[in-house]
Amino acid sequence: MIAVLVIAGAASLAAFAGLHWYAWRRLVRDTTARAGLARRAGTAVFVLGPLLMFAAVASERAGAPFWLQQVLSWPGFLWMAFSIYLVLAVLVGEVVRPLLRRYLDRRSAPGGADSGPVPEPVLVPTREPDELPTATTTSTPTPTPTTPEPVTPSAAADPSRRLFVSRVVGGAAVVAATGIVGNGAYGVLRGPRVKRVTVPLARLPRSAHGFRIAVVSDIHLGPVLGRGFAQRVVDTINSTQPDLIAVVGDLVDGSVEDLTPAVAPLAGLRARHGTYFVTGNHEYFSGAEPWVEHVREIGLRPLENARVEMGAFDLAGVNDVAGENYGDGPDYDKALGDRDPGRAAVLLAHQPVMIHEAVKHGVDLQLSGHTHGGQLWPGNFIADAANPTLAGLERYGDTQLYVSRGAGAWGPPVRVGAPSDITVVELASKRA
Repeated sequence: MIAVLVIAGAASLAAFAGLHWYAWRRLVRDTTARAGLARRAGTAVFVLGPLLMFAAVASERAGAPFWLQQVLSWPGFLWMAFSIYLVLAVLVGEVVRPLLRRYLDRRSAPGGADSGPVPEPVLVPTREPDELPTATTTSTPTPTPTTPEPVTPSAAADPSRRLFVSRVVGGAAVVAATGIVGNGAYGVLRGPRVKRVTVPLARLPRSAHGFRIAVVSDIHLGPVLGRGFAQRVVDTINSTQPDLIAVVGDLVDGSVEDLTPAVAPLAGLRARHGTYFVTGNHEYFSGAEPWVEHVREIGLRPLENARVEMGAFDLAGVNDVAGENYGDGPDYDKALGDRDPGRAAVLLAHQPVMIHEAVKHGVDLQLSGHTHGGQLWPGNFIADAANPTLAGLERYGDTQLYVSRGAGAWGPPVRVGAPSDITVVELASKRA
């Protein structure tokens, strides 16, 4: 098993290095006429960017001083996103490059738009036969003129033309990648938008018709997203005036000691029936036990394999499956056993893969996050393959699953093709 992981890791690093070399070749080597200052500066960027990226990930995992994590995270994680779209843009440029060359060749060819007007012929006067000189001269044989090889403008200018094409295509790739990442970062930092979904439940009594649960997941407070972002999330949730708030995991990336100021705004969450919390996989990376205690101190109620009766339905929560590695995994029997099967049950579970156990235990609705909706296109294809539901509402037998795209972002504070959300799930009774 270890050998397989080592081989997979080596292959991933080789692919990563190869793609960066390819991007450097197209964007730096091919766009600079010689090894001067511009080439050295471009090379430095392609060396420093990956180093900062790996340092950002390593510092977070190793629990480095929080100030160092903050210093490394912004440039390192932004490079992670930027390099993805830079490589994709350069690949698109491979299609554009020959088309642009062909267009320029056509423009500069004889008769093309840039060839200019054809000069008028010059008339040279000739002598009549009687005007020819009569003197006898000794002449040497005149060599037969040879026809010179035609020189096409495109061939003569080919080196400079290749440089021009490389600069145009490379510049367009950089602009495109910068625009995509910039827009994706703005979408995260401005805060999540509110979605509204109505979910009918067969066993929900008429008295609970219209009960609203604000579902928020994957806030990922840490070195990048801090107190200001948490306040925007709180303000957005409170503006929906929900009956209940469900925080379904991956609240933080870091220790309680480092992130206490960042999570402080969550004490301001307001809902008629309170705020409930279940762990995600990142809580276990960050120290789940102290975080469970801390969120309880600021007013959130953890559901650690537990269930509460909301009057009209049961609300249950289970620990994330990542907790199995820490002896603290999900216990569905503890959370859902011995309950009245005639009552509707809503389960908070961080990962969508937990739906299969929810079906076995007769849950009506599971609320999850974890996927981020893929976060960075085309990562959505990978996330979709790894999860039963990528985002939105789907049915599995008699159980429905709703997956939020999450409010924040892990790693790069960037989302492309997967906008962040806070979802207000309105429960509907079929008896109403």
